[in-house]
Amino acid sequence: MTGPIRRFQSLPLRSRLALLVTTAVAVAVAAVAVTCWLLTRTQLPSELDTSLQNTSAPATTVQNTFNNCVNGTDTGTPSGSNFAYIQVILADGTRCVASDSEPVTVQQEDLAVANGTEHQSLHDSTTESGTPVRVFTQRQVLRIPAGEVAVSVARPLTEINSSLNRLALLLTAVAGIGVIGAGAAGLWVARAGLRPVDGLTRAVEHVARTEDLTVRIPVAGEDEIARLSRSFNSMTAALASSRDRQSQLIADAGHELRTPLTSLRTNVELLARSEETGRAIPPDDRRALMASVKAQMTELAALIGDLQELSRPDAADPGPLQVVALHDIVDSALERARLRGPDLTISADLRPWYVRAEPAALERALVNVLDNAVKFSPPGGTVEVAVAEGGELTVRDHGPGIPADELPYVFERFWRSPSARALPGSGLGLSIVARTIQQTGGRITLHPAPEGGTVASIRIPGAPTPPPETP
Repeated sequence: MTGPIRRFQSLPLRSRLALLVTTAVAVAVAAVAVTCWLLTRTQLPSELDTSLQNTSAPATTVQNTFNNCVNGTDTGTPSGSNFAYIQVILADGTRCVASDSEPVTVQQEDLAVANGTEHQSLHDSTTESGTPVRVFTQRQVLRIPAGEVAVSVARPLTEINSSLNRLALLLTAVAGIGVIGAGAAGLWVARAGLRPVDGLTRAVEHVARTEDLTVRIPVAGEDEIARLSRSFNSMTAALASSRDRQSQLIADAGHELRTPLTSLRTNVELLARSEETGRAIPPDDRRALMASVKAQMTELAALIGDLQELSRPDAADPGPLQVVALHDIVDSALERARLRGPDLTISADLRPWYVRAEPAALERALVNVLDNAVKFSPPGGTVEVAVAEGGELTVRDHGPGIPADELPYVFERFWRSPSARALPGSGLGLSIVARTIQQTGGRITLHPAPEGGTVASIRIPGAPTPPPETP
């Protein structure tokens, strides 16, 4: 059984569909043909019995047949029927066969009617030549001393068998034609139905061969093939977008890495040249050079860390989510921000708000937001941080602000405002912040403050009180 199944599974899908359609139609046609034949085989004997019961031998025929049998003469009287065998059966088992009839073997059922035990009988028998017949025997009154005799009317069963044979041949021919037609129709249906799949297959093979993700499949209708085509188009569009983002990330990372690497290389070459030539660098210049090298190393480390953070897919698991106090995480991030801006005044008004997030990732995102506020604040400036009653976190600085035409780009990777290119940073911080906030189900927006500066607004779903602990 496993062998035929494997051979069937190895066939092309089109051939399997055509074979399945042909098999289904063949089974249906065979079932209908067999059912028709069986019903006919049941109905024809019933109709024959009815016909025999409604057929009575003419009285003159029966009387003449009896007289000829008793007198031992044959007058050649016709039986009055060219399709039935008629004979008279006496109580002692003697039979008188009508002219033009073939003798039929007398059965016990016939004798029972002749003896008066039964009024009539319907049974199978055979002629002396061996032809099977259906016999109907009943009592009939004659002009004899006994008064009544048994009269049998028989019809050959060959007419039923021949009809059934002809019907079987006809049904076989019709079934064969139906199966052949079903096979052709199944092949046509398989080809027509799988034509869109062929197009999809060619598109997939083209993408695999050329890596051309711009291929799109025309979509028509709402069936499964249309849904599959839409899914393929969505997949190739997502892959193309992902590849474009990957290429852009590599290009932007290379561009951002080039500047600190070039500066670091220059400083290292100056130090190496000083060692090779024996010409010492003035102490002040050497300290400045070492400070520059340290700053470039720090910038490279921060850039590599940001790239590692962004290397995770957007759909990657950010870590186990848990209920955390947003106000506590903001307070912890404020401590780090105050260390980075010791000359700034950072005020905080934190209302309780509990959210579901990954604590380390959320704190890192909030630190990035506060770092931006510290970085763009003027010396001696103020940074205002608040968690409102509805859970909205706002961070406002009093720096130069962000022009309206630059706001749509602030969350893009490596994007930096022209005014901020001289400041340290990779342009990845806000991109990381946006992704982290989105993973918690929240959102972040930046907009100009009424009196100058920028306001960062963060909304994360939560509640003012922690949820009850589950037992």
